[in-house]
Amino acid sequence: MIAYLIRRILYAVPILIGVNLLTFALFFVVNTPDDMARMQLGIKRVSPEAIEHWKMQHGYDKPLLYNAEAAGAGKFGDTIFFEKSASMFALDFGYSDDGRSISREIQTRMLPSLAIALPTFFVGLLVYLTFALLMTLFRATALDVAGVALCVVLMSISSLFYIIGGQFLASKLWHWVPISGYAGGVDGLRFIVLPVIIGIIGGVGASSRWYRTIFLEEINKDYVRTARAKGLSELNVLFRHILKNAMIPILTGVVVVIPLLFMGSLLTESFFGIPGLGSYTIDAINAQDFSVVRAMVFLGSLLYIVGLILTDVSYTLVDPRVRLGQ
Repeated sequence: MIAYLIRRILYAVPILIGVNLLTFALFFVVNTPDDMARMQLGIKRVSPEAIEHWKMQHGYDKPLLYNAEAAGAGKFGDTIFFEKSASMFALDFGYSDDGRSISREIQTRMLPSLAIALPTFFVGLLVYLTFALLMTLFRATALDVAGVALCVVLMSISSLFYIIGGQFLASKLWHWVPISGYAGGVDGLRFIVLPVIIGIIGGVGASSRWYRTIFLEEINKDYVRTARAKGLSELNVLFRHILKNAMIPILTGVVVVIPLLFMGSLLTESFFGIPGLGSYTIDAINAQDFSVVRAMVFLGSLLYIVGLILTDVSYTLVDPRVRLGQ
């Protein structure tokens, strides 16, 4: 297992370099360092001297990927890409274009993101699995058909509709919770209740329908027929056998959500005014702050790779037949 983990970690290095290079290329195809300087200086007519001074202050006065004037390794090392990327592998994200520490911003904004994402994830997973098991239990009945139809309807509605509709009903019309904002401690519960509920409702359709498909694939297998032949009730078959054997595809789907637990939801945090990592990323994109965008993409890629490794390890907990070394 240790050899497997080391091998997977080594595989992650070229992946992170490739993701970082792709982000770098896409960003500078749209913007040049001169464009970034004009954006940050905030005026239309900027003197060439002011642009060059800003680029020198923020480390954008060098070639992007290749420095023909440098010697040896400096041809690739004395470039914007290397200087802006190498430190990230030590989790040193540097400073944003407005001078604030990106690492400190991430630490500060991670808690509001987790306050929304963790209850949405765990409560939502419980709701989705329960709904899917109910549809499986009453399969081929009117209740199952109605459940599938409800899932399709919920899948067809944009998440913006849930956000705007929830704010209008719960905040503006009924005055149950604040329409936006955030506060720490116990007082913050009233700010996160509505985003969590909307997040759960928005995922019911796609997740429950997908879990139902997984359960239906398991329900006609030989081990299920054997369990029924032994006299087990349908509930015991569902929870003791089908649910347990369906954990591998469920875990595989859960790993996709892991980066979102830390990165936050872009739309939810923006609409509800939550100072999390999602709104931080949106603000950086609007401000064309490459340092922040690059750091958030790198962090998301790193978390996704860590999630994949944890998923592979967790397979051994739910299926002893899985051997990580094979």
